[in-house]
Amino acid sequence: MDTVVSTFTVSGMTCGHCVAAVTEEVTAGVPGTTDVQVDLPSGRVVVTTDRPVQEQAVKDAVEEAGYQLVPGSLR
Repeated sequence: MDTVVSTFTVSGMTCGHCVAAVTEEVTAGVPGTTDVQVDLPSGRVVVTTDRPVQEQAVKDAVEEAGYQLVPGSLR
């Protein structure tokens, strides 16, 4: 199984609850997700998947959690 690591930037997170909400929604909403790591101070969200990640799926999951994916932040 190949592992794909994608990094995004999310705006609007301010606390541990925000981190938990984003982690939960991305884990549930992005197919193939095996791990989600959120760095609150930078807004960086690292998504590990077992297939290429679809940026739209991450955007939808982040918005479902109540936050915004910074456009063009996929690395």
